[in-house]
Amino acid sequence: MKLTVPLPLLVLFAVAGLSQARVKTSLLDLTNVFGGTLPRLSRPANHSHIFYAVMFDAGSTGTRIHVYTLIHSDSELPILDNEMFHSIKPGLSAYADSPEMARHTVRMLLKVAKKTVPRLEWKRTPLVLRATAGLRLLAADKARVLLEQVQHVFDESPFLVPDNSVSIMNGTYEGILAWISVNYLTGHLNAQTKKTVGILDLGGGSTQITFLPKQRKTIESVPVDDYVARFVISNTSFELYTYSYLGNGLMAARLATLGALGAEGLDWRVFKSSCLPKKFRGEWSFGGQTYQVSGDPDGYAGYKLCYQEVLKVVMGIIHQPYELEDSNVFYAFSYYFDRAVDAGLIDGVRGGALEVRDFKKRAKEVCKKMTKYPPVSSFLCMDMTYITCLLKDGFGFKESTVLQLTKKMNNVEASWALGATLDHFHNLKIH
Repeated sequence: MKLTVPLPLLVLFAVAGLSQARVKTSLLDLTNVFGGTLPRLSRPANHSHIFYAVMFDAGSTGTRIHVYTLIHSDSELPILDNEMFHSIKPGLSAYADSPEMARHTVRMLLKVAKKTVPRLEWKRTPLVLRATAGLRLLAADKARVLLEQVQHVFDESPFLVPDNSVSIMNGTYEGILAWISVNYLTGHLNAQTKKTVGILDLGGGSTQITFLPKQRKTIESVPVDDYVARFVISNTSFELYTYSYLGNGLMAARLATLGALGAEGLDWRVFKSSCLPKKFRGEWSFGGQTYQVSGDPDGYAGYKLCYQEVLKVVMGIIHQPYELEDSNVFYAFSYYFDRAVDAGLIDGVRGGALEVRDFKKRAKEVCKKMTKYPPVSSFLCMDMTYITCLLKDGFGFKESTVLQLTKKMNNVEASWALGATLDHFHNLKIH
């Protein structure tokens, strides 16, 4: 069955949620951060060439706002002048049973847009929110109620609110638009050659892989047509290998590893794993649910046993592309970056290059140490082991493959949001 992805007409956005008390604290912190002023952006002499776009990315673990300042240019693509970015935790899905709290999150983040976009430009600046895996994993009726809350806030705002301004984004778009973002920021979309970079995005609920194959067999050997996307940008045609795996994001993978996915009786059940410290017991929340989790005090813990647990989350689910090695440079971000920082593999500001074997080596070290004393995060062994398994046994990367770990590129967040903005202004007609 062939997937035709109807292009979003405008910019995309995101949302966040958790307990009411915790959310209020997050919003208060955000207010304190802003104070009364936000940094002023440098402006080119000709203001008539400047325009703005506001992106909400409603992810599974947080809501983010991207306010882009762009400049019309002679080329097909606009020039990005600046990005204002802020986020609030938790994600919208955490408000599944208190949807009115979603309004507070969106209203607070809208203050960023109002302080960044000149007042005279508000009515011409599109305001859109796209929710990702967190809401895809929710029951349809609960997700709909949350989106209705957001729509109310948007309709009351002074910004341009297009039709279909609030919705859940198709997972395939996440990978494609993130690929467009990264290749725009690395200068590959304007190049005459088809030298591009691939992307690996690990969110809380889903994970994406997207790259431009050099061998025809990579496209011909996909399981279904859903793995292929085609579009034209800057007079160049692209045929991408791309897929989004719902349920294989880092937090959803924790659930599956613990055997808690879709489980009932959460008030009394304790979910055990050899990926957790033997003496550890605590609560963990995701998607509006709280789980009792622990290590196995009567069993064994460590990398080997943990790997067998996470392998069940990957095997038979993740397709291995025919071509990966020596064909693309891959940029990895989101939880790939965050956990590499937590494990001390890269600098939290600069990022860096890592081989797949670096994740494996550090996972073994973290899992070994957790039997003696808990690491900063009790889930670090599980998370690092899952990332290792996803890269090796999932996608099929060699241990020697080098990945570029990044959070920001040219001071812009590595995410799908910029690609969505470019899509709006360019209408890529992705199929």
